[in-house]
Amino acid sequence: MAEETTNEKKTKAGSNGGSKPAAKKAKAKKDKPPPIEKKPFEEFINQHYLPALQETLSAQGCEDLDLSFTKAALPGMGAESWQVVGRWMGGNRQFVVGFPKADINKTMVFAYATDKNPPSTLEPFLGDERKISLDLLVFYVVQRLNAQKWLDRN
Repeated sequence: MAEETTNEKKTKAGSNGGSKPAAKKAKAKKDKPPPIEKKPFEEFINQHYLPALQETLSAQGCEDLDLSFTKAALPGMGAESWQVVGRWMGGNRQFVVGFPKADINKTMVFAYATDKNPPSTLEPFLGDERKISLDLLVFYVVQRLNAQKWLDRN
């Protein structure tokens, strides 16, 4: 009896295929592309963030929205930084998402202005979030613009 039990254990251990499942798991991990947030900063902004933001804000009623991605000085910061600038209503409403460092996981700022004036106040943007995603970047811009009662659904 004891001999049969030992043989059964050996057979069961040997029938697992040994390293084959481990090899399949390793292959599966390699086949998965990295998340879009890991792409180079400029590529992520131009190919993913701007189109997603354009689509979302257009759906919210910003019909003549003009989005741009530039490197310029932010008001109050002095140094040049990357900026996503959105303007609509003939330029009477605008917002800026500033990236002092070319990285979506570093400090970001948000500003808005009306009547073609430059933004006067920079606010921290997504400072409490641990993992920044495309959806979060878009959502928080919409949330900030909703707070100003600037979007259609308000």
